Amino acid sequence: MAPGHLCFLPAQFAMEEHSPKPIHCKAAVCRAAGEPLAIEEIVVDPPKAYEIRIKIVCTTLCHTDITFWQAKVAPAFPRILGHEAYGVVESVGEHVEGFAAGDTVVPTLLGQCDRCPSCASAHNNLCTSVPVTLAPGMRRDGTTRYRDVQGNPLHDLFAVSSFSEYAVVDVTQVVKVDPAVPPKIACLLGCGAGTGVGAAWRLAKVEPGSSVAIFGLGSVGLAVAQGAKMCGASKIIGVDLNPEKEKVGKAFGVTDFVDPTQIGRTSVSEVIGGMTGGGVDYSFECVGVPSVMTDAFRSTKTGNGKTIILGLGNQTDLLCVPALELLFGKCLMGSALGGIKPKTDIPILAEKCMSKELELHGLVTHEVGLREINTAFDLLLQGKSLRCIIWMDK
Repeated sequence: MAPGHLCFLPAQFAMEEHSPKPIHCKAAVCRAAGEPLAIEEIVVDPPKAYEIRIKIVCTTLCHTDITFWQAKVAPAFPRILGHEAYGVVESVGEHVEGFAAGDTVVPTLLGQCDRCPSCASAHNNLCTSVPVTLAPGMRRDGTTRYRDVQGNPLHDLFAVSSFSEYAVVDVTQVVKVDPAVPPKIACLLGCGAGTGVGAAWRLAKVEPGSSVAIFGLGSVGLAVAQGAKMCGASKIIGVDLNPEKEKVGKAFGVTDFVDPTQIGRTSVSEVIGGMTGGGVDYSFECVGVPSVMTDAFRSTKTGNGKTIILGLGNQTDLLCVPALELLFGKCLMGSALGGIKPKTDIPILAEKCMSKELELHGLVTHEVGLREINTAFDLLLQGKSLRCIIWMDK
């Protein structure tokens, strides 16, 4: 080109030059139900319209991941699991507003479009314009953004798949968070901690001076305890088969503890009824076992007792509760992500963590690198960990 002459590129060529390209990276791939994950090189496609590609900084292993890994729900393999994570925006697709490369974010399994009737409602957190599904595939077109190096498609989980160094997520499922929030705390808010705290705070609306029973003191149950404590509950009863959870629970706000193996022929609901003068105001089931759900329901007081189900069981599980107790005013509720609206409530919970109103750091019991991800599975299955942070660059 002669000096002094300007070069004008065709608009299409200029756009293509700056368009995101496929990325080769590492991911933990599950090739078959219950098998150890394999660290493989994969290809992550560019984000399409209304999508964001995130460089994952850290992720965690959740019991929900275990359920899908074991093929108890919506089996699909090969698959990249993971849905509780923290990362940085790498690139955005067309029509994405409010996000730019470099933003610190948390992906979530639920979306929030802020336009549909459900998102506009104060009583519904299940977006209907870009709805959640248990089946793999991006929410808008049902296709995957992940391939192995041979070009074969890899299924995603909840359209997130954070067991990969890069993930493509719909814009409705991405929450911007303050970069001052520690990554491993922000990560927890995307599912487990957000679910537990939210169930007490947003869904049950636990009142000051009230009584609470929590069935299962894993990470979600302990987060419920923190949420109930934050809301001012005066009695928080933890129920768990592991006696070591009594000490752990007390650190998160549990005031009383019941080990079902130590109460003889007396039922758990009878024990809790005796401790509370007829039952608790709020009961939370965090295990995913139908019989435990029934115990949780029967442990609430007549007239206005409220039971919230947080545990994810098998796809074919059925729940049986006494119909007469429903007629006497008890309430049974299901929950997705603890009833929180991700884009609205996760930043609020992050602020509460920064101000120490919520103390969630104790949920992190182990930390490993991506190549040690199977160690995280072993620790959780053996009941030795609450949340294991998996760092991508460790």
